[in-house]
Amino acid sequence: MAIASSHALGAKPGKSVMLLPGQTVEIRSPSEILATLGADGALDGLPFMPEMVQYCGRRFRVLRRLEKICYDSFPMHMREFNGNDVVYLEGLHCSGVDHGSCKKSCPVFWKEAWLRKSDGERSVAASGPEPAQALRARLKTATPAGTYFCQSTELAQATFPLTRGRRVLKWFRDARERTYPWRQMPGLVLLPIVRKLRRKLVGETLRGNRAPTPTETLNLQPGEWVEVKPLKAILQTLDANGKNRGLHFSEDMAAFCGRAFRVRDRLDRMISEVTGQMQEMKNTVILEDVRCACPYTLGGCPRGSFQYWREIWLRRLPQTPNQPGPTQ
Repeated sequence: MAIASSHALGAKPGKSVMLLPGQTVEIRSPSEILATLGADGALDGLPFMPEMVQYCGRRFRVLRRLEKICYDSFPMHMREFNGNDVVYLEGLHCSGVDHGSCKKSCPVFWKEAWLRKSDGERSVAASGPEPAQALRARLKTATPAGTYFCQSTELAQATFPLTRGRRVLKWFRDARERTYPWRQMPGLVLLPIVRKLRRKLVGETLRGNRAPTPTETLNLQPGEWVEVKPLKAILQTLDANGKNRGLHFSEDMAAFCGRAFRVRDRLDRMISEVTGQMQEMKNTVILEDVRCACPYTLGGCPRGSFQYWREIWLRRLPQTPNQPGPTQ
């Protein structure tokens, strides 16, 4: 029986098992997934979105478990999913096609109840369109107030704050579950402490003095190659808070200066995680495989959202470079 509250558990098909990176899973059928959802199309507060229906019955590899996740509030803080049973699957991002053509390309969250371990045999496709249509009919994309309803906007409902003790435990679990290589684990504790102390003592380290901040239009398109400008040039585009027209240039972005990347997409519009409202963006792009590292987060954050780049921080390259981009 469906449960009306988005906080309540749906009926899980079978016993949930801990999925680990590298394992192959099959996304359950529309009928099975529908049985897990409440009246608002969510399980434990996490919505199953219309953009996810197309993957039902297909197989993918687990990229990582999400033992913890950052929430885009101010100040940013770490939270844990209700049920602690959410994973990423390799290569799956939200297209935003059912949410006003949002261009954030968020990685999709998958509850273990929506997946089964693959036995290596061929997936069985749904017998017809009716199960998918029934699933879609349950799924929401907007609230009665007119704001958008998606995994990002409902993240606060699908998670709860982590205590300091739980954050330490999550560090060990991340090591055990191979969320990060062992060689990176000490730095995930030490570097955020150093950065926070430095920020407390001297303030924003990457900042400029422009008011208002300048803009530049390159009209970059998906597939084009760009080079991130030198840090000195980027600092000349920032205000005293390290922002260009409200968009922060973070410390982890400085590591990409001087490197070449391919444009993944233009970021012309995006749904605010906090307000659920669509925000129009100008002269901003997403670069292929360049993701946020949450430099001030103790123990690291596995969310891996794409970073947003003002075109004024980039230089168009005339041809494909030999320099590879980062892999994550």
